Amino acid sequence: MTPQGRLATREFVGVKLGLVTIRTLVDALGHPERTGTPVIIAGTNGKGSVTAMVSHALHAAGLRVGRYTSPHLVHLRERFAIDGTPVTDEALDAALQEVFDAEDALLASNALPGPGTYFELTTATAFVLFRTAAVDVAVLEVGLGGRLDATNVVDAPFAAITSIGFDHMAYLGDSLAHIAAEKAGVIAMGATVVSGVTDDEPARVIEQTCTQRHATLIRTADDVRIATGGSPPGRAGAPTCRAGSASPTNFPATENTPLTIETPRRTYGPLVLGLRGAHQAANAAVAVRLLEALEAAGIGGGRDAIVSGLTQARWPGRLDRRTLPSGAPVVLDGAHNPDGARALAVWLKDAAFTPAILVTACMRDKDVDGLLAPLLPLASRVIATTVDLPRSLPADALASRIATLAPALRVEAVATPADALRAAASGRARVVVAGSLFLVGAALAWLDQAPGPPDPA
Repeated sequence: MTPQGRLATREFVGVKLGLVTIRTLVDALGHPERTGTPVIIAGTNGKGSVTAMVSHALHAAGLRVGRYTSPHLVHLRERFAIDGTPVTDEALDAALQEVFDAEDALLASNALPGPGTYFELTTATAFVLFRTAAVDVAVLEVGLGGRLDATNVVDAPFAAITSIGFDHMAYLGDSLAHIAAEKAGVIAMGATVVSGVTDDEPARVIEQTCTQRHATLIRTADDVRIATGGSPPGRAGAPTCRAGSASPTNFPATENTPLTIETPRRTYGPLVLGLRGAHQAANAAVAVRLLEALEAAGIGGGRDAIVSGLTQARWPGRLDRRTLPSGAPVVLDGAHNPDGARALAVWLKDAAFTPAILVTACMRDKDVDGLLAPLLPLASRVIATTVDLPRSLPADALASRIATLAPALRVEAVATPADALRAAASGRARVVVAGSLFLVGAALAWLDQAPGPPDPA
């Protein structure tokens, strides 16, 4: 069995929060997590986008950058990038084998209580890959929560918390304060922390944690101003707001909307963000302030590099526009919680991408009603499906829930994402794929194998 095949057998082990296994693994591996400067990104939504912007900007500044994200969409390689390029299968297999060898020895000596989870093993593998590549900086996206997430084995001198919302409540708690406390667990003693959180309750938790850990807190709501329309912030005719209030309703969500971002250090723009969606303005503010904090410490920086990160970063599966074999347009978005769904809904309306066929799948542990509520009013019909994971809600159960939420809407249950996409692609109607990143990954895999769109008539 190949190392990647062996890893796949751990997919169904489930979630196991805690740092005992990952600490034991990295110790046995000679502490590869200490390679380069670790930068950790936590948050309910936006952490992948911020990771993409920050890692791109640091590479543009001339640094060798490792990037670790999860989950992958189509191939495991996507989780591990060096200077923006996913690692090769050969490099991945070699690093995985090194991790498995360490795990085998630890299990044989009873130094581990049991085998590592899929995420613990991929996290250790990321550190081995980054050591082999001799990265200057390792940008790490937290998987779930923060305090007990395997990525938190590092003592990161730089951290960001993008947003706090309701998600993974079975693991993180049922209040914003509890969720914030878990995510603030990534704050190391003496670290510099950039927060895009504006709600009073979670913002207070983050501030208290920073005080307790003697960390420097930078709140984008306090010192970043963003204007649209190509005018500098504060000039007449330019809609302006504090970055912390840059909710999806503050800025137009259509592409090619120039923004100007003003921080205490400098002004950026007018520029067009590389990532779609009004919510990316707030993410860009977090990325800029984090990059400026790194620059102040002598790590990367410079206006041109930061602008490159803002304008050139790409993040597949997030407001990702493609074309179906029928020639119909499709948008794939990884929205999987209420806040993400609301941001997607705003973009769909502002981009005039409604009504559309909604292809959706959800995980059992999600707020299904809250996730679907912003999207169902924009759908012409819904195709409910399921992905091949134990956590996935069966298609017929999801369809039944949708029928209850929107009795007048046509809904059907289709067994697999591939069949759901075929059904949606049978005409020329617009299609939206959302509800789970795992669904988006399955859809991208299907699109990669599907025939291209027909030639124009």
